[in-house]
Amino acid sequence: MPTDDFDPLATEDFDSAHAEYRQLRTRCPVAHSNAWNGFWALFRHADVVAVLKNPRLFITSVQNVVPKVAFTGRRPPLHLDPPEHTPYRQALNPFFTAAKMERLEPAVRRITGELLQEFIDAGGGDICSGFTHRYPGYIFAEFFNLPPDLGLAIREVTAIYDRALQEADDDLVRETSLQLYEVARRIIAMRKAEPLDPADDVTTALLQRRYRGALLPEDLVLGTIRQMIVVGMIAPSVFIGTMLLHLARHRELQDELRSRPELIPAALEEYLRLFTPYRGFARTARADVTIDGRRIQKDEPIALVYASANRDETVFPDSERFILNRPNISEHIAFGLGPHRCAGEPLARLMLRVTLEEFLARTHSFEPAGEVRMTRWPEWGTLAVPLSVTAA
Repeated sequence: MPTDDFDPLATEDFDSAHAEYRQLRTRCPVAHSNAWNGFWALFRHADVVAVLKNPRLFITSVQNVVPKVAFTGRRPPLHLDPPEHTPYRQALNPFFTAAKMERLEPAVRRITGELLQEFIDAGGGDICSGFTHRYPGYIFAEFFNLPPDLGLAIREVTAIYDRALQEADDDLVRETSLQLYEVARRIIAMRKAEPLDPADDVTTALLQRRYRGALLPEDLVLGTIRQMIVVGMIAPSVFIGTMLLHLARHRELQDELRSRPELIPAALEEYLRLFTPYRGFARTARADVTIDGRRIQKDEPIALVYASANRDETVFPDSERFILNRPNISEHIAFGLGPHRCAGEPLARLMLRVTLEEFLARTHSFEPAGEVRMTRWPEWGTLAVPLSVTAA
């Protein structure tokens, strides 16, 4: 049996995981854990990138996350390998163009401002429960062109699912996962009865998409919508609290970004590198492989620890520090790489940038106000971030 090189179930504070990953990149960059029936983990940037660039050998269709959390059916495009995943990506990509994001930005800014103002008017609190767990559901309702009843359903279920996932409440995760499928079914039924222009509505586009002469299977369209909701919900809810905690602890940076908002996009990129929320996205090899001297057998899950790769000192000098305008910041892989690079990356960047802009513009200052709680593997980030806020 392979060695047990690290423990992903260990209790963590804000700094402990990255301190361990710094050591692992040096002494054991290809590590094995016996948790969750055993898996491998890659901690160096070069190794993670090499796997992401070789989708023929390293596939997602066997296991795409450690631990395996898919309790229900396949959810394209992540659960499929090329070329089967391609028609789903081709249907999704037009909805994340720069032009689409420009059209969506006023609604995103309105929603963001309204939710943040509630938090600010209350003098602060836990930004995660008060904003980040709620925020994605409101954006999804807009993105999917949902009427008020479905918009309310998606907001309620996503908030509960997100909290259950971060608190590792498996029973509630299963329950709300099924509820998310039910919401997706309702979205599909609505669009079958009342289709919109497929150029403007992602559900209609998926339902009308053809591949090899046939419509995409409806169960996989269902899985695609469900996957979009879940992936788009988890990362922002984990990442925003982490980003705002760093700003709360660094008043000088907070003031600089408030007075020079043109620096916010560059700050966001450095935050994405420094506080990447993913560490459990996985691949499995189609054949036995050797990476950095470690023999990995066919079909053994391999976690790609983006959170560690983006702090690899051989790629990002002084990697533990926040540094604006790093010359090679584009080498970070917060959104992945290759055919499974995050399709919703432009929407995520829009949501995160607008959150920073609106929160800084609406506040005079904010500071930490209590105990921070962390999420658990497969994400890395904050679950609770109490902040004290002074309005602008």
